[in-house]
Amino acid sequence: MTLGATLQGRLPALAQALPKDHLRLRQLGLSIGSLPTGPLNAITDVPGVRVGQVTLIAGEGSLVIGKGPVRTGVTAILPHGGVLSREPVLAADFTLNGNGELTGVGPLRRTGWLGAPILFTDTGSVGAAYSAALGYMLERDPEALAGAEPVVGETWADFLHDTAGGHLHTEHVRRALEGAWGGPVEEGCTGGGTGMRAYEFKAGTGTSSRLVEAGDRRFAVGVLVQANHGRRAQLMIDGVPVGREIPDLLPERPGQTKSMLAAVATDAPLLPLQLRQLAKRVSLGMARTGGISTHSSGDIFIAFSIVQRRARAGVQPLEGLADGPLTRLYQGVVEATEEAILNSLTMAQTMAGRDGHLIHALPLDRLAEVLRRHGRIK
Repeated sequence: MTLGATLQGRLPALAQALPKDHLRLRQLGLSIGSLPTGPLNAITDVPGVRVGQVTLIAGEGSLVIGKGPVRTGVTAILPHGGVLSREPVLAADFTLNGNGELTGVGPLRRTGWLGAPILFTDTGSVGAAYSAALGYMLERDPEALAGAEPVVGETWADFLHDTAGGHLHTEHVRRALEGAWGGPVEEGCTGGGTGMRAYEFKAGTGTSSRLVEAGDRRFAVGVLVQANHGRRAQLMIDGVPVGREIPDLLPERPGQTKSMLAAVATDAPLLPLQLRQLAKRVSLGMARTGGISTHSSGDIFIAFSIVQRRARAGVQPLEGLADGPLTRLYQGVVEATEEAILNSLTMAQTMAGRDGHLIHALPLDRLAEVLRRHGRIK
């Protein structure tokens, strides 16, 4: 069994080490939108935000429930490195289509504060992720449950994975949480996105960021997605109908392709109502890649700001950004979401899973040919 943890200790020249069959979108020569990215082009460009992942890949052949094949994992997103239940951050969520799960949003909606880790995984692993995260929280703060619950989101990996097998364990979740760091984020078939696909190509975890000017201040906004949605003919890349240009390499059995999770982080001082507006804009970035949020989709998004933490007692003044710069932050979310989804595709590898089911990666040589023909790259 492969346990792919975080990238800590592997900072040097990630791009140079990547095989040519999976590259980030910008390494193909295509830039999405007009805003600049942060130095990592990742959600971790927002100061203090940390991401940890554990990837579980084991077995092949026919499904045997409880034994595999296993194609899953967990992605942990932490707004800062402190004790979240004692220093919660302002946050909000938005459900575009609710055929999915995001636990822990009750306390968040009631108070506007996020005091727990965010975890993305597969549908069958929600309980295990929640239980492990709860233990992690209570070890760090015995009173953590007074105002927070673990936030766990899921998408459906059953086409490749033994969903009912219970393969995600406490040790895996703890490794993701304790190994979370502020460096580059592994993308493609990693973490909670290991068994996922989008537009009937292999996909999974993707991230991107944007920098936004507001007067004499500059803010970062970063997005991390777990992409598992869309039909082939819908896929658009920078306005090019790539899905119609590459109509082959389809799964032998179509199965269900639905749902997307997204976490949005920013260092702009925003109130929960403003953060909800940011979370809504994930929908537009998804639409720019061709997603329509089907009736059976679980498209659920959460946004948080890292700059204001709840006081333990007394009256606490809160800062909210004026309306003018909000539009530029919205643009940042839309652009970063679009690119994060596309990174999840271009960074993924072809994967076989249960019962021999195969999901092909987006062929980057053919993608480059299509983009070149449409004048998007040279």
